[in-house]
Amino acid sequence: MAIIRALLRGTRDPEKLARYRDRGCKASEAEIAQALAGSYREEHLFELKLAYEAWQFTLGQIQKVDGQIALQLGRMKSDRALPALTLKRRQSRKVNAPRFDVRTALYYVVGLDLTEIEGLSELTALTIISEIGPGVSKFATVKHFCSWLGLCPNWKKTGGQVKSSRTRPGVNRAATAFRLAAHGLHRSEGALGAFLRRMKARLGAPAAVTATAHKLARIVYLALKHGLTYVRRSQEEYEAQMRDKQVKALKRKARQLGLEVVEQAPGGVATAAAASAQG
Repeated sequence: MAIIRALLRGTRDPEKLARYRDRGCKASEAEIAQALAGSYREEHLFELKLAYEAWQFTLGQIQKVDGQIALQLGRMKSDRALPALTLKRRQSRKVNAPRFDVRTALYYVVGLDLTEIEGLSELTALTIISEIGPGVSKFATVKHFCSWLGLCPNWKKTGGQVKSSRTRPGVNRAATAFRLAAHGLHRSEGALGAFLRRMKARLGAPAAVTATAHKLARIVYLALKHGLTYVRRSQEEYEAQMRDKQVKALKRKARQLGLEVVEQAPGGVATAAAASAQG
Protein backbone atom coordinates (compact mmCIF):
# COMPACT_ATOMS: atom_id res chain seq x y z
CA MET A 1 0.00 0.00 0.00
CA ALA A 2 2.90 2.38 0.68
CA ILE A 3 4.22 1.74 -2.85
CA ILE A 4 0.78 2.34 -4.35
CA ARG A 5 0.40 5.61 -2.46
CA ALA A 6 3.86 6.70 -3.67
CA LEU A 7 2.89 5.87 -7.26
CA LEU A 8 -0.27 7.95 -6.95
CA ARG A 9 1.80 10.85 -5.57
CA GLY A 10 3.87 10.79 -8.77
CA THR A 11 6.97 8.79 -7.81
CA ARG A 12 8.25 6.71 -10.73
CA ASP A 13 11.85 5.81 -9.77
CA PRO A 14 11.84 2.00 -9.10
CA GLU A 15 14.60 2.27 -6.48
CA LYS A 16 12.73 4.93 -4.53
CA LEU A 17 9.51 2.93 -4.75
CA ALA A 18 11.28 -0.24 -3.57
CA ARG A 19 12.30 1.50 -0.34
CA TYR A 20 8.66 1.41 0.71
CA ARG A 21 8.61 -2.41 0.70
CA ASP A 22 7.32 -4.12 3.80
CA ARG A 23 9.98 -5.45 6.14
CA GLY A 24 8.37 -8.87 6.13
CA CYS A 25 8.53 -9.16 2.34
CA LYS A 26 10.64 -12.11 1.19
CA ALA A 27 11.74 -10.41 -2.03
CA SER A 28 14.76 -8.14 -1.73
CA GLU A 29 14.70 -4.41 -2.43
CA ALA A 30 16.51 -5.01 -5.74
CA GLU A 31 13.94 -7.58 -6.83
CA ILE A 32 11.09 -5.23 -5.96
CA ALA A 33 12.80 -2.41 -7.90
CA GLN A 34 13.18 -4.66 -10.94
CA ALA A 35 9.48 -5.57 -10.79
CA LEU A 36 8.50 -1.89 -10.62
CA ALA A 37 10.55 -0.85 -13.65
CA GLY A 38 8.37 -0.10 -16.67
CA SER A 39 6.18 2.45 -18.41
CA TYR A 40 3.25 3.88 -16.44
CA ARG A 41 0.37 4.61 -18.80
CA GLU A 42 -2.09 7.31 -17.85
CA GLU A 43 -5.20 5.10 -18.12
CA HIS A 44 -3.63 2.45 -15.90
CA LEU A 45 -2.71 5.01 -13.25
CA PHE A 46 -6.24 6.40 -13.40
CA GLU A 47 -7.65 2.90 -12.88
CA LEU A 48 -5.26 2.35 -9.97
CA LYS A 49 -6.40 5.61 -8.38
CA LEU A 50 -10.07 4.60 -8.63
CA ALA A 51 -9.33 1.18 -7.14
CA TYR A 52 -7.38 2.75 -4.26
CA GLU A 53 -10.17 5.21 -3.50
CA ALA A 54 -12.74 2.40 -3.62
CA TRP A 55 -10.61 0.39 -1.19
CA GLN A 56 -10.34 3.32 1.21
CA PHE A 57 -14.11 3.78 1.04
CA THR A 58 -14.62 0.07 1.80
CA LEU A 59 -12.33 0.34 4.85
CA GLY A 60 -14.41 3.25 6.09
CA GLN A 61 -17.60 1.23 5.67
CA ILE A 62 -16.05 -1.70 7.58
CA GLN A 63 -15.17 0.64 10.47
CA LYS A 64 -18.79 1.80 10.58
CA VAL A 65 -19.97 -1.82 10.70
CA ASP A 66 -17.51 -2.56 13.52
CA GLY A 67 -18.89 0.41 15.44
CA GLN A 68 -22.46 -0.80 14.96
CA ILE A 69 -21.53 -4.32 16.12
CA ALA A 70 -19.88 -2.89 19.25
CA LEU A 71 -23.00 -0.77 19.90
CA GLN A 72 -25.29 -3.79 19.53
CA LEU A 73 -23.15 -5.92 21.86
CA GLY A 74 -23.30 -3.08 24.40
CA ARG A 75 -27.13 -3.19 24.23
CA MET A 76 -27.08 -6.97 24.79
CA LYS A 77 -24.83 -6.67 27.84
CA SER A 78 -26.04 -8.77 30.76
CA ASP A 79 -27.09 -7.12 34.01
CA ARG A 80 -25.64 -9.83 36.24
CA ALA A 81 -22.43 -9.21 38.14
CA LEU A 82 -19.46 -10.99 36.58
CA PRO A 83 -15.88 -11.40 37.82
CA ALA A 84 -13.22 -9.44 36.02
CA LEU A 85 -12.00 -11.04 32.82
CA THR A 86 -8.51 -12.49 33.09
CA LEU A 87 -5.96 -10.83 30.84
CA LYS A 88 -4.39 -12.76 27.99
CA ARG A 89 -1.08 -12.30 26.28
CA ARG A 90 -1.61 -9.63 23.64
CA GLN A 91 -1.38 -10.99 20.11
CA SER A 92 -0.62 -9.07 16.96
CA ARG A 93 -3.78 -7.54 15.52
CA LYS A 94 -4.96 -9.05 12.25
CA VAL A 95 -5.75 -6.77 9.34
CA ASN A 96 -9.46 -7.58 9.18
CA ALA A 97 -10.01 -7.83 12.95
CA PRO A 98 -12.65 -5.50 14.47
CA ARG A 99 -11.33 -2.31 16.04
CA PHE A 100 -12.84 -3.00 19.47
CA ASP A 101 -12.31 -5.56 22.22
CA VAL A 102 -14.49 -8.43 20.95
CA ARG A 103 -13.50 -10.82 23.73
CA THR A 104 -14.57 -8.47 26.54
CA ALA A 105 -17.78 -7.45 24.76
CA LEU A 106 -18.84 -11.08 24.26
CA TYR A 107 -17.92 -11.94 27.85
CA TYR A 108 -20.44 -9.43 29.22
CA VAL A 109 -23.09 -10.65 26.77
CA VAL A 110 -22.96 -14.41 27.39
CA GLY A 111 -21.28 -14.43 30.82
CA LEU A 112 -18.48 -16.73 29.62
CA ASP A 113 -15.16 -16.36 27.88
CA LEU A 114 -15.80 -18.47 24.78
CA THR A 115 -12.23 -17.93 23.57
CA GLU A 116 -11.08 -20.24 26.38
CA ILE A 117 -12.52 -23.12 24.35
CA GLU A 118 -9.80 -24.73 22.30
CA GLY A 119 -9.91 -23.55 18.70
CA LEU A 120 -12.36 -20.66 19.15
CA SER A 121 -10.98 -17.24 18.26
CA GLU A 122 -12.69 -13.92 18.95
CA LEU A 123 -14.07 -13.69 15.41
CA THR A 124 -15.30 -17.30 15.47
CA ALA A 125 -17.10 -16.72 18.77
CA LEU A 126 -18.58 -13.46 17.43
CA THR A 127 -19.88 -15.26 14.33
CA ILE A 128 -21.48 -18.02 16.41
CA ILE A 129 -23.19 -15.61 18.84
CA SER A 130 -24.38 -13.44 15.95
CA GLU A 131 -26.14 -16.50 14.51
CA ILE A 132 -27.60 -18.19 17.61
CA GLY A 133 -27.89 -15.26 20.03
CA PRO A 134 -26.56 -15.04 23.60
CA GLY A 135 -28.26 -18.29 24.67
CA VAL A 136 -29.39 -21.67 23.38
CA SER A 137 -32.85 -21.76 24.96
CA LYS A 138 -34.47 -22.12 21.52
CA PHE A 139 -32.84 -25.57 21.20
CA ALA A 140 -34.38 -28.18 23.52
CA THR A 141 -31.31 -30.43 23.60
CA VAL A 142 -27.76 -30.51 22.33
CA LYS A 143 -28.91 -32.96 19.65
CA HIS A 144 -31.42 -30.41 18.34
CA PHE A 145 -28.64 -27.81 18.24
CA CYS A 146 -26.20 -30.02 16.31
CA SER A 147 -28.98 -31.13 13.95
CA TRP A 148 -29.83 -27.49 13.20
CA LEU A 149 -26.16 -26.86 12.47
CA GLY A 150 -26.05 -29.86 10.13
CA LEU A 151 -23.01 -31.31 11.89
CA CYS A 152 -24.50 -34.67 12.91
CA PRO A 153 -25.02 -37.71 10.62
CA ASN A 154 -28.16 -37.63 8.50
CA TRP A 155 -29.12 -41.31 8.50
CA LYS A 156 -30.93 -42.62 5.43
CA LYS A 157 -32.14 -46.21 5.70
CA THR A 158 -33.95 -48.43 3.23
CA GLY A 159 -35.08 -51.92 4.18
CA GLY A 160 -33.08 -51.80 7.39
CA GLN A 161 -29.85 -50.97 5.54
CA VAL A 162 -28.01 -47.66 5.93
CA LYS A 163 -27.70 -46.09 2.48
CA SER A 164 -26.08 -42.84 3.61
CA SER A 165 -25.00 -41.06 6.79
CA ARG A 166 -23.63 -37.87 5.27
CA THR A 167 -24.30 -34.62 7.06
CA ARG A 168 -27.16 -32.52 5.74
CA PRO A 169 -26.02 -29.96 3.16
CA GLY A 170 -26.84 -26.34 3.84
CA VAL A 171 -25.49 -22.84 4.33
CA ASN A 172 -25.13 -22.10 8.04
CA ARG A 173 -22.64 -19.45 9.13
CA ALA A 174 -22.39 -20.90 12.63
CA ALA A 175 -21.61 -24.38 11.25
CA THR A 176 -18.99 -22.87 8.93
CA ALA A 177 -17.41 -21.11 11.92
CA PHE A 178 -17.26 -24.37 13.86
CA ARG A 179 -15.66 -26.14 10.87
CA LEU A 180 -13.03 -23.40 10.52
CA ALA A 181 -12.28 -23.62 14.24
CA ALA A 182 -11.92 -27.39 13.96
CA HIS A 183 -9.64 -27.09 10.92
CA GLY A 184 -7.31 -24.84 12.91
CA LEU A 185 -6.70 -27.56 15.52
CA HIS A 186 -4.43 -29.73 13.34
CA ARG A 187 -1.30 -28.67 15.25
CA SER A 188 -2.95 -28.18 18.63
CA GLU A 189 -1.38 -30.00 21.58
CA GLY A 190 -4.68 -30.15 23.44
CA ALA A 191 -7.31 -32.88 23.70
CA LEU A 192 -9.36 -31.58 20.76
CA GLY A 193 -6.28 -31.48 18.56
CA ALA A 194 -5.52 -35.10 19.47
CA PHE A 195 -9.15 -36.02 18.73
CA LEU A 196 -8.95 -34.37 15.30
CA ARG A 197 -5.76 -36.23 14.38
CA ARG A 198 -7.21 -39.53 15.62
CA MET A 199 -10.37 -39.04 13.54
CA LYS A 200 -8.29 -38.00 10.53
CA ALA A 201 -6.38 -41.29 10.66
CA ARG A 202 -9.67 -43.23 10.85
CA LEU A 203 -12.05 -41.27 8.61
CA GLY A 204 -9.99 -38.89 6.48
CA ALA A 205 -9.59 -35.12 6.75
CA PRO A 206 -13.10 -33.89 5.73
CA ALA A 207 -14.99 -36.25 8.04
CA ALA A 208 -12.49 -35.56 10.86
CA VAL A 209 -13.10 -31.81 10.60
CA THR A 210 -16.87 -32.38 10.72
CA ALA A 211 -16.57 -34.68 13.75
CA THR A 212 -14.39 -32.15 15.59
CA ALA A 213 -16.76 -29.31 14.68
CA HIS A 214 -19.60 -31.43 16.10
CA LYS A 215 -17.68 -31.86 19.35
CA LEU A 216 -16.95 -28.12 19.51
CA ALA A 217 -20.65 -27.37 18.99
CA ARG A 218 -21.59 -29.65 21.88
CA ILE A 219 -19.05 -27.94 24.14
CA VAL A 220 -20.39 -24.48 23.25
CA TYR A 221 -24.01 -25.58 23.77
CA LEU A 222 -23.31 -26.99 27.25
CA ALA A 223 -21.23 -23.95 28.17
CA LEU A 224 -23.98 -21.52 27.20
CA LYS A 225 -26.85 -23.54 28.66
CA HIS A 226 -25.34 -24.43 32.03
CA GLY A 227 -22.72 -21.69 32.38
CA LEU A 228 -19.92 -24.24 32.44
CA THR A 229 -16.34 -23.04 32.20
CA TYR A 230 -14.27 -24.99 29.69
CA VAL A 231 -11.36 -26.88 31.24
CA ARG A 232 -8.56 -27.52 28.79
CA ARG A 233 -7.07 -31.00 28.70
CA SER A 234 -3.69 -31.92 27.29
CA GLN A 235 -3.00 -34.42 24.55
CA GLU A 236 -1.47 -36.80 27.10
CA GLU A 237 -4.66 -36.78 29.20
CA TYR A 238 -6.77 -37.50 26.12
CA GLU A 239 -4.51 -40.37 25.03
CA ALA A 240 -4.63 -41.86 28.54
CA GLN A 241 -8.44 -41.68 28.46
CA MET A 242 -8.53 -43.41 25.07
CA ARG A 243 -6.19 -46.12 26.36
CA ASP A 244 -8.46 -46.77 29.34
CA LYS A 245 -11.45 -47.11 27.00
CA GLN A 246 -9.57 -49.55 24.79
CA VAL A 247 -8.51 -51.65 27.80
CA LYS A 248 -12.12 -51.78 29.08
CA ALA A 249 -13.33 -52.82 25.63
CA LEU A 250 -10.71 -55.60 25.48
CA LYS A 251 -11.68 -56.85 28.92
CA ARG A 252 -15.36 -56.86 28.00
CA LYS A 253 -14.62 -58.79 24.78
CA ALA A 254 -12.41 -61.22 26.70
CA ARG A 255 -15.21 -61.93 29.21
CA GLN A 256 -17.57 -62.71 26.33
CA LEU A 257 -15.02 -65.25 25.02
CA GLY A 258 -14.43 -66.75 28.45
CA LEU A 259 -10.95 -65.26 28.75
CA GLU A 260 -9.23 -62.94 31.17
CA VAL A 261 -6.97 -59.99 30.32
CA VAL A 262 -4.14 -59.26 32.75
CA GLU A 263 -2.48 -55.83 32.60
CA GLN A 264 1.23 -55.45 33.26
CA ALA A 265 3.28 -52.36 34.04
CA PRO A 266 5.41 -50.94 31.18
CA GLY A 267 8.96 -52.31 31.04
CA GLY A 268 7.89 -55.68 32.42
CA VAL A 269 7.62 -58.93 30.53
CA ALA A 270 7.42 -58.68 26.73
CA THR A 271 3.81 -59.92 26.73
CA ALA A 272 1.51 -57.11 27.74
CA ALA A 273 -1.49 -59.34 28.56
CA ALA A 274 -2.18 -62.99 29.33
CA ALA A 275 -5.34 -64.90 28.58
CA SER A 276 -6.60 -68.03 30.29
CA ALA A 277 -9.67 -70.13 29.57
CA GLN A 278 -12.40 -70.23 32.17
CA GLY A 279 -13.90 -73.68 32.63
